[in-house]
Amino acid sequence: MNDGFIRTAAATIPVRVADCKYNADRIIEAVKEANGKGCSLLVFPELCITGYTCGDLFLSRRLQEGAVNALFRILKETADTETVFVAGLPVVCRGKLYNCAAVCLSGKLLGIVPKSNIPNYSEFYEARYFASYTDRDSVYLLLSDGENETEVQFGRVIYVCEEQPLFRFAMEICEDLWVTSPPSVNYAEGGALIICNPSASDEVIGKKEYRKKLCDMQSARLVCGYIYADCGLGESTQDMVFSGHSMIYENGALLSEAAPFSGSFDKPTIIYADIDLEKLSSERLKMNTFPTGTPENKLNLQFFEMNIRSIEPNRYFPKMPFVPANKNERDDRCREILTMQAAGLATRLRAIGCKKSVIGLSGGLDSTLALIVTVRAFDMLDLNRSGIIAVTMPCFGTTSRTKSNALILAESYGAQIREINISETVRSHFADIGQSEDVHDVTYENAQARERTQVIMDIANQTGGIVIGTGDLSELALGWATYNGDHMSMYGVNASVPKTLVRHLVDYEARQSEERLSAVLRDILDTPVSPELLPPDKNGEIAQKTEDLVGPYELHDFFLYYTVRFGFTPKKILRIAKLAFKNDYSDETIEKWLRVFIKRFFTQQFKRSCLPDGPKVGSVTLSPRGDWRMPSDASANLWLDF
Repeated sequence: MNDGFIRTAAATIPVRVADCKYNADRIIEAVKEANGKGCSLLVFPELCITGYTCGDLFLSRRLQEGAVNALFRILKETADTETVFVAGLPVVCRGKLYNCAAVCLSGKLLGIVPKSNIPNYSEFYEARYFASYTDRDSVYLLLSDGENETEVQFGRVIYVCEEQPLFRFAMEICEDLWVTSPPSVNYAEGGALIICNPSASDEVIGKKEYRKKLCDMQSARLVCGYIYADCGLGESTQDMVFSGHSMIYENGALLSEAAPFSGSFDKPTIIYADIDLEKLSSERLKMNTFPTGTPENKLNLQFFEMNIRSIEPNRYFPKMPFVPANKNERDDRCREILTMQAAGLATRLRAIGCKKSVIGLSGGLDSTLALIVTVRAFDMLDLNRSGIIAVTMPCFGTTSRTKSNALILAESYGAQIREINISETVRSHFADIGQSEDVHDVTYENAQARERTQVIMDIANQTGGIVIGTGDLSELALGWATYNGDHMSMYGVNASVPKTLVRHLVDYEARQSEERLSAVLRDILDTPVSPELLPPDKNGEIAQKTEDLVGPYELHDFFLYYTVRFGFTPKKILRIAKLAFKNDYSDETIEKWLRVFIKRFFTQQFKRSCLPDGPKVGSVTLSPRGDWRMPSDASANLWLDF
């Protein structure tokens, strides 16, 4: 099923009140258009076959028969389509008239769902015509247009596609959403992943915003897709005005919207959105508090067969899912995260009665962010910033640029500065273990990282402080840290901040800072990401660039997000990565780095199994005590087979 993606739509047709033939023509037109675009589920507005504003005409047998006759003609004219669609009409059942939604597919009537909550206040007076359907059980109803007849399930039902069981949808109608206990709650408990709402919501000042909030929150709290189709132009304006404000949501995210009064008097207005059913199902699986229903509120299931067409998902996948695209939202996020990081550290310092912190300051992004957070924590506690001990430890790969930036940074923040050149200590260690300085292997690199950790750990003991960890979430995912080297600290403030977000946090700080501090922060942002464990090039510039070795962090953060947050398969991650980065990397390059990510993510779990404490600030973290528990010897073979 297209890796879980299914194309859905909401259509507003221009109606003529009580003209069932004209309205049926517009419905047929819209179904054929949506079918041609690979749509699997299409929702029309409430009572669209007759029009919502028929008033006492609803009680006319002529209109009731006309609506049923039009429904049979719609079924006949759409028999060659493969789109499930929902259209509204009045239906008589057991001597009562109900406001209903008919579920149709390929010329067949799958079922009829009646409205449960009938509004009879303010401008609404539906109780004058329609009964409220409150039964839990469905019944079978015989419908006929005089020539054809069909027996159909009538009641509250969840519709399930036999070929693709994740395609499970149900209906609530307009007011059903606005009440204290919407039917969609029971539908979601029963397994429905999409809720359809054929609606006739009139437009008054302020209602648009409230309507959006309702759909937003209902889709979020039920972890579902929500298709809201609103009636629009052509309805009677005798007492109300209808705008055709249709929306499609997925778990609190607005995927598509028809702005009020944006429709046409002549042709249907259709909005489309590709809902990710696998994503919704994955979210529910994680939530052990998400109810699955009890025997007393189990709903009827209606199984149907259909061919779900292959589609190329027509939706936006941000290249940096951890970073809001909107600048104002991004700044708000940065402000909040920095505060959370600082509050976590401040709480730890206060709990242990500690007034000193030690940071290995390299002049790179991660240690810069750790210093920013530590400064904010000290300010929260009204501690003198001189209690922050910034230690720069040049060695074989250190460049003058990063060393200079580290010194200026510490000075600008009012921290203590210690410069300890570890070159001779490392050489002595090489002599002890028989390592040649000319062999630039992993031992050559890691000996430097571990020596730096030893230095700052000992200074922490010496001063009564704690070592502040600098490693970020992306490095933890890839295992790009020296075990018991920079991998270790006494509190890791960046542990749940991915590399793509680190840059924006430092940039945010630069824009809030005085000129000299801002300048050094910007130069740090412009410096290539590197552990600086190999000697510089002949020009004294950084030779060892992390992204040349492990791949672009923007790709790895993308892979990380969809692997951990939603549990997507590598095949699906590759598919959406190709869409997100189609203008940046070739398909072969994306697949290459995805395989690198998977291999490293599995083989480096042992480093994550013994992480120091650190604050959780986002929905994706890898703490072994919190969000990610994984055996260190798990096989990656299943994930590499795609």
